Amino acid sequence: MLEGIGKKREDIYITNIVKYRPPDNRDPEPKEKEDCNEWLINELKIISPKLIVFLGRHSMTRFFPEEKISDLHGKLLIKPTLELGKQAFLPLYHPAAALYNGGMRETLIKDFNKIPKALEKIKTKNT
Repeated sequence: MLEGIGKKREDIYITNIVKYRPPDNRDPEPKEKEDCNEWLINELKIISPKLIVFLGRHSMTRFFPEEKISDLHGKLLIKPTLELGKQAFLPLYHPAAALYNGGMRETLIKDFNKIPKALEKIKTKNT
């Protein structure tokens, strides 16, 4: 999918909201997310990303706790945050969702293709 939008793996930084894999690959628990939050915020401050792309609901709910991924996927969101200041976000379904639900693959690719447009919009707003 990166290749499809003209990006290489070295063009991006990937991190996780929880810094270890929970047992049996279960969903992370609120306490695990909380325990790793300072680490996550420090990473993001160092990297200072133009755009944070959420891959799935767990990362999205860190910054948008009341929202549903089904409502926000593929939409560019710009929000001031206490920790990072004004930040651009793009929620996407997690790529694993396409493995479990073949119909999600098309949606994921369509939304993924919005990344270059989102970056261009952010660039335009900042110049």
